Amino acid sequence: MVEALRPKRGGFLRPFGLGEFIRAYLSGDDTYGACVSGPDRGAPIDDIRSAYKSALLREHAEDMVAFAMERGIELSVDEALRRIPHRLTKIRSHSFYRYFHHLKMLGWVEPSGEEEGSLIGGSPGARVEKTSRGTTLVEVPQPRRFYRLSAKGKQASIEDWRDPLQALYNYPRSQRSPKKAERKLARPGSLPRHAKTKARQKRS
Repeated sequence: MVEALRPKRGGFLRPFGLGEFIRAYLSGDDTYGACVSGPDRGAPIDDIRSAYKSALLREHAEDMVAFAMERGIELSVDEALRRIPHRLTKIRSHSFYRYFHHLKMLGWVEPSGEEEGSLIGGSPGARVEKTSRGTTLVEVPQPRRFYRLSAKGKQASIEDWRDPLQALYNYPRSQRSPKKAERKLARPGSLPRHAKTKARQKRS
């Protein structure tokens, strides 16, 4: 009897974890198809999030191609990418920033000292002013701060990177909320219909 493929207890339905990706990306390892050009320089948080989403999409696309080949359907990676809804790998900015904050609390990532200008928060040259009601209006653009792996982050084991929350709060893994046992891995996108299927549809 073949055992059904299910996610591990408390795991996410993703081909690789976010912690694993950030560790590889910032270390210059292109295992997941993307990495920083300079590990010492690092990268802004938004760039890391964008690279993570792109890596997930490509991984799902490659799985779709293999799935199609098993059924005798020709499918390229580029076509699979077009068929996968981008919301499948959507990760909210707030969730990502919160996750990255946990890494900063662990001391695994640190600012590299490099920053870039940004329009988020106001226009260049904006000042902090007081309105007639006495409230403070803040219009100071926030720079894009680059982060890199710290010495502590490089020494942390891959198991700790797979579950930073457990490493941070040191709680028993049995306390993780389990996923439903019946939950199955969802197909990432639609496959092109087989030629025979199209022919049958034309006859009907």
